Amino acid sequence: MPMDEQQQGDAAGTGVGAGVGAGVGTGAGVGTWRVAGSTVGDGVPDVAELQRRLGRFAAARGWGQYHLPKNLVAALSVEASELLEIFQWLTPEQAAAVMSDPERAPRVEDEVADVLAYLLQFCSALGVDPLAALAAKIERNELRFPVGGTPPLDA
Repeated sequence: MPMDEQQQGDAAGTGVGAGVGAGVGTGAGVGTWRVAGSTVGDGVPDVAELQRRLGRFAAARGWGQYHLPKNLVAALSVEASELLEIFQWLTPEQAAAVMSDPERAPRVEDEVADVLAYLLQFCSALGVDPLAALAAKIERNELRFPVGGTPPLDA
């Protein structure tokens, strides 16, 4: 359910329920998604807190009127394209080592942050729990693509 501007700015009004996290953990050793209430000691906030912070940031600047699902998904696409641009002409070896490049690594991190920020704001606007959605998608994919099985024709 879409949120109004008041809800977007409200610290409790993120559109994310208590089920944030839904069993999703780490990805390939490159980072950890924090679940609501996480107490990991590295100071990285959980997803729900990031959504609240983004909502407060936009509300304080009066941007809620622009943060409609269509606009947010368009901005998400633009930011994903900016991330792609960094890799556009790299060889596979250069792409694999991009985070060792002192000029490209900060750009990659900035664009990843932009993509994630717009995705989280989009999810908040529509009331989608991104981690629950991901966990459900992984479960569906595990059923559709069993280990050792033949991929379905509709994949």
